[in-house]
Amino acid sequence: MALALSQGGTSRVTLVDCDVEQPNDVLFIKPGRTRGREVPVPTPEFNEALCTGCGQCASACRFGAIAVVRGKRLFFPELCHGCGACWEVCGCGATTRSSRTVGHVFEAPAEAVRHLRLVWGQLDIGQPLAPPIIKAAKDVAARNASGPIIHDAPPGTACPLVETLRDIAFCLLVTEPTPFGLHDLTIAHQVTSTLAVPSAVVINRTGISDAAPLEDFCVAHDLPILLRIPFSARVAKVLSNGGTLLDADQSWESALNRLWLDCRRRAASHGKVAQ
Repeated sequence: MALALSQGGTSRVTLVDCDVEQPNDVLFIKPGRTRGREVPVPTPEFNEALCTGCGQCASACRFGAIAVVRGKRLFFPELCHGCGACWEVCGCGATTRSSRTVGHVFEAPAEAVRHLRLVWGQLDIGQPLAPPIIKAAKDVAARNASGPIIHDAPPGTACPLVETLRDIAFCLLVTEPTPFGLHDLTIAHQVTSTLAVPSAVVINRTGISDAAPLEDFCVAHDLPILLRIPFSARVAKVLSNGGTLLDADQSWESALNRLWLDCRRRAASHGKVAQ
C-alpha cells in the first residue's frame, strides 16, 4: 500500500517498520542510502563503595531487576525498564541515573525509492525492550512528514503492538481464512477495542480454506472487510525473491490506493485524523 501511494508522486509517503525485532520492509523496499541513530534508555549506575545494602532500590523496583542478597546488590539489566525508582529512593547516593543503548533507528530518505521514505527500528541483539525502539521510530517518522504515514506493526498482541497502536488513527488487521488466522484476529481485535482504535480487516490468501467462520466473526464484531487478496503461487514466488504484490501484478495499485482512501474515510468517521 505504501508503494502504491508513492507511485503517484504527488506527496511523500512514510512507511514505518515497527517490527523492531525482525524488520523486513527494508528487504522489499531496498533503499540505497540510510541514516542511523542510537536509541538510549535510562538505566541505573551503581557505586558499590557507597552502597549500604539497605535494599530500598530492590523494594522499589517493580520489575525485579534488582535483588539484595546478604547485603550485596545484584542487577539484572535485561529486566530493567528504566523507570527510575531505584535512583529516586536511594538515600546514600550509590544509585544514579545513566543510560544504555538498546537499538537503532534507521531512515532512508524519500528520494531513495519512488517518493517513499522508509523508517525502521532495529533492536540490538540480547536486548529485550522493543517499545522504546518503536516509539523512537515513530517519533523520527513524524518529524518532517508531509504525506501519509503507514506503520507496519509487529506480529502478536504484546507490548510492541500496543506501542505501535498508540496515537494511531486506524488499524488494518491482516488475517487469513484458517483457524490460526481467526484465533489471532480475535485477540488482535480485543487489543484494538481496548485501545479504542477503529479497525477493519484485510483477508490474505483467500481460497485456501473456508472463510465463512472468519467472515461470521467480522460481521458479529462490526469489522468491515475492506480487501481480499487471493492465494497465488506466482505472488508467493515473487515475494520469496524480495518482490512485492505490485511487482507480481501492477493492477493491485488502484485497489491499494482505494484501500488507503477507505481507511482515511473510516478513521474520519470515528473522529480520527489519518495522515
